[in-house]
Amino acid sequence: MKNLILILYLLFPILINSYCERSVDTASKKIEITKTIHDGIGWALNKDLDLLYSIMAQDSNFLVINPDSSKIEGFSAFKKVAETFWMDPRFKATQFEVKNLKITISESGTVAWYSCLLDDFGEWDGKAIGWKNVRWTGVLEERKGKWVHTQMHFSFPTSD
Repeated sequence: MKNLILILYLLFPILINSYCERSVDTASKKIEITKTIHDGIGWALNKDLDLLYSIMAQDSNFLVINPDSSKIEGFSAFKKVAETFWMDPRFKATQFEVKNLKITISESGTVAWYSCLLDDFGEWDGKAIGWKNVRWTGVLEERKGKWVHTQMHFSFPTSD
């Protein structure tokens, strides 16, 4: 019995230290993930395509589902939309706000999913466009030390 108590006494600081390190790691990961989520919309304010492309999974599994149920499947299709619509001189992003952001990180620490409400406003040919309180959910994966969006889904709440 004394040996068991001694072993627990010696292991306790190690267990506490491991738990604290994981908590700090999760907190720092959430900061990085939050920035990646914000950059997923905020890139448009300056039309920073390099930023946009650096935070998107550049593979055929990348997926965006829009409120009208249309889909953008694969990074190459996404890139085409970015270069033909968002880079069009008639499009100008004006402001956005991410509200009620909730992030969950997988046990492995390499996958995260999120949900929030998004206000995203801009102009098309001088006329106001945008979304207010659209639901935005998504999945990110940590690849080579960087968080990237792998899937995004936008939808409008419906009244019952």
